[in-house]
Amino acid sequence: MQLKPLFLALTWALAPAAQAANLSDMIRDAQAYDAQYASARAAWQAGQEKSVQGRAGLLPNVNLGGNVRYNSVNSTLPGGDSNYDSNGLSINAAQPLFRKQNQVQFEQSKNQVKIADVQLKVAEQDLILRVAQAYFDVLQAQDNIAFIDSQKSAITEQLASAKRNFEVGTATVTDTHEAQARFDLAVAQEIAEQNTLSIRQRALEKVIGKPAGSLDTLVELKQLNAESGSMDEWAARAADGNLQGEIQRLSKAIADQEVERNRAGHYPTVDAVAGYSINNGQNFGSTQVDTRTATIGVELNLPIYQGGLVNSRVREAVANQEKARQDLEVAAREASLQARQAWLNVNSGAARVRALEQALASTQAQLDSTKLGLQVGVRTNLDVLNAEQQVLSARRDLAGARYAYLLAGLSLKAAAGALSAEDLQPIDGLLTGQRSNPGTSTPDVKTMPAPTPLNLKKDTLSSLSKPAKTAAR
Repeated sequence: MQLKPLFLALTWALAPAAQAANLSDMIRDAQAYDAQYASARAAWQAGQEKSVQGRAGLLPNVNLGGNVRYNSVNSTLPGGDSNYDSNGLSINAAQPLFRKQNQVQFEQSKNQVKIADVQLKVAEQDLILRVAQAYFDVLQAQDNIAFIDSQKSAITEQLASAKRNFEVGTATVTDTHEAQARFDLAVAQEIAEQNTLSIRQRALEKVIGKPAGSLDTLVELKQLNAESGSMDEWAARAADGNLQGEIQRLSKAIADQEVERNRAGHYPTVDAVAGYSINNGQNFGSTQVDTRTATIGVELNLPIYQGGLVNSRVREAVANQEKARQDLEVAAREASLQARQAWLNVNSGAARVRALEQALASTQAQLDSTKLGLQVGVRTNLDVLNAEQQVLSARRDLAGARYAYLLAGLSLKAAAGALSAEDLQPIDGLLTGQRSNPGTSTPDVKTMPAPTPLNLKKDTLSSLSKPAKTAAR
């Protein structure tokens, strides 16, 4: 019986401490679970077989055949009717010596494998952006709940102060009603944000395959600088390095090769052939013989006329070649536009964060001044509540701007085709797991005791709403 407490103590001591997850942890979980990424990985595996299939047209073909037959022969020759069994076995091999179509098809298969590789990279970048968006959405919802909780605490203080001032006759009941209304609105907002947080947590869970748990939170960003390189430089990088553009470039190369492959339909083909056959029970009149035949040689096949099929296929390939060229141009322009938009979002996002930081400082100073003005009687309780609402809005906007700034940086690298998991390490350095999850630590709305409104009679409401005389000091 004494060993059980010791065993439990050792178990708790050796159990790994629960730690908050950062963005890189979420990416690793998503790579192992996300169905969309798993589908892309399976497509990549299928694409690797294209080179094997293309190379098969340049390698020997070996066929083995056999037969067993019952033969019934009716002949006008005397004694020509006969019934007999026969069987045969043959093996044939052909090695292409010159097949232009097969050679071009092999080169096409190499580009198809490259497309599969690039498509997997596209899926990786998309996964990073999706997880980052879901991660920051959860953090934003958590921040909103924390901000509202702080606002509720401040409103509760204002409500208690308004009640005290009303009781001593230095304020009207209107201040109490206004504070109560603001508190009720804050409770309603908190309920909505709790619902939003639950939805966003489920969205993140759908990607990583498990409950998100506690997440590292973003610390204050410092030294926000505009992205190095001009907008035109990033646009040029995107035009050359964007992954969708790379896919279109490879598709254009395949279209060029398709024209060449179809034109090769006019070319002769040369194969080295060899074969060996065994035929037993062949009937030659009244004689049945067994034969063994071995062959080796070279075969030439020159197409002369195929009803215009080859020319039609060439014209079709030329049209598809032009289509691929235009698709490449569209992809290059779209990549350039995406890079310009992301560059503007990064640079304007950095400026917006700095502006909102200053706005938060200003609104906080305004709140402090308004509270002081309330104490000296030049401001009302409503002015304080409005100032607190402005501080809350500034905090919410600042948090959203910080997340948008980080996402814009990832989007800019994705537009240039340079986004990878290593780019998340600087963001992980801005995250900390010290703060608990606001989504779970914030008290439930139902357990928060709302201040009880004053129960006033109708006949005294009008008199109480009038300004009361200042209490004697």
